[in-house]
Amino acid sequence: AFSCCLSPPQEEETKRLLEPAATPPKVLNGAEQSYHSLPSARTDEQAMLSSILAKTAINIIDVSAADSQGMEQHEYMDRARQYSTRLAMLSSSLPHWKKLPLLPSLTNQPHQVLASDPVPFADLQQLSAAVLGERGCCGDMVTLPGE
Repeated sequence: AFSCCLSPPQEEETKRLLEPAATPPKVLNGAEQSYHSLPSARTDEQAMLSSILAKTAINIIDVSAADSQGMEQHEYMDRARQYSTRLAMLSSSLPHWKKLPLLPSLTNQPHQVLASDPVPFADLQQLSAAVLGERGCCGDMVTLPGE
């Protein structure tokens, strides 16, 4: 009764969920077996799952294969030496201001701190601007109940 009012069925809507097997259904005592497609669907799902797992296994990098047993101690030492050499080359090209010594401890050497040059005004302004910016960011934060 409703079919005259509705549009013709779309192909997507009428497509079977389980495709029939390639072999025709067997007929026993005049009744067609409709459940024969279920094992076929399960094997199809298993095949799809196996192919997905195989593709995933190909794309995974096995880091356990790169264990340390494959390297001799002298190889480690060579790599450490190369790393140290490269690090020294890079650090020698840094500007002088990054090579300044660490700040003296305030409790152990107060006379050195008091005798040192004052902090430049431009540095103080930059620090003040950064602190004000952080204060604004923190002031805008809102914690919702349950967080």
